[in-house]
Amino acid sequence: MRILSKRQLKELVLYSPQHIARLEKAGKFPRRIILGPNRVGWVEDEVLDWLQKRLDSRDTT
Repeated sequence: MRILSKRQLKELVLYSPQHIARLEKAGKFPRRIILGPNRVGWVEDEVLDWLQKRLDSRDTT
């Protein structure tokens, strides 16, 4: 399992940090993991699955 930092996440998902936070709150994006008092991360496989679902839905519409 690999954990993505905010910088790594931004390279994969071209959304602002604020938009990602809104998507997380709405349950439409994988939730972050609290790693420490000032550090968060995202599970890479969950983010990649989220991206794949978006690509798959693009092909069906």
